[in-house]
Amino acid sequence: MNEYRGGVGEPLLLLHGLTASWRVWQPVLPGLTAHHHVIAPTLAGHDGGRAPAVGVDVSVGSLTDGVERRLDELAIERIHIAGNSLGGWIALELARRGRAQSVVAFSPPAAWRSARDLARVSALVEAGHLAAGLSGPRFRGLLARPRARRALLRLAFEHGERVPPAVAEAMLAENAACTVVEEVVRAAWRDGPIAPSPAMPSCRIRIAWPVQDRTAPFERFGRPLLSLAPAAELVRLAGVGHVPMYDDPQLVVRTILEVTRRHAIG
Repeated sequence: MNEYRGGVGEPLLLLHGLTASWRVWQPVLPGLTAHHHVIAPTLAGHDGGRAPAVGVDVSVGSLTDGVERRLDELAIERIHIAGNSLGGWIALELARRGRAQSVVAFSPPAAWRSARDLARVSALVEAGHLAAGLSGPRFRGLLARPRARRALLRLAFEHGERVPPAVAEAMLAENAACTVVEEVVRAAWRDGPIAPSPAMPSCRIRIAWPVQDRTAPFERFGRPLLSLAPAAELVRLAGVGHVPMYDDPQLVVRTILEVTRRHAIG
């Protein structure tokens, strides 16, 4: 299945990060589906997602186009959106296009302090993708050990031991199966950071940055983003890493619902 849909209430779109799938949101689905009809697609070129459009360079822009097409198929003009990492960047792009009722973006690497910072995160992503492709079944024994799991997953999670071993193994397989890593990295170098736009303040935007983010540290990626989106609200999340859904599901749910429910109240 390349998409999750379930729950009751106003629609909420969840967007995952590079190399992941909709399944990365599983820990927070019970808390969110009690208040929202959740739509969590798998992005094009990711494990279980649609193939990228033929003849189109894969980029944040083209991935955003794909999400927009899915919203059009569902006859949804504007929707609450929460995204993590690349998914957070896409959420901000959807806000610029007028498709968002609200946005909560967790560690969106949509801007950077210097080319050196972009080079660092690019190298981390590409090295992780390569390692995932080489891991295979022999990593199963390591992943069964909580300390080893925490060490192996430390770039994504503050508490990798909280990720069940079978889920951690599936995450490595999803990473290995992602076909667009090099294209997305190359496009970031070519296209640069997100452009500031008058459309960005047209809906409420919350930037949620984990204090323990080792992949995209706040000073290198969050602060430059805020200079491009000065109307966005910043919250710092203690005790969680770049992908916070397994570290602290309740914190992630609360961070999203504080925005979407306030919007409902008016």
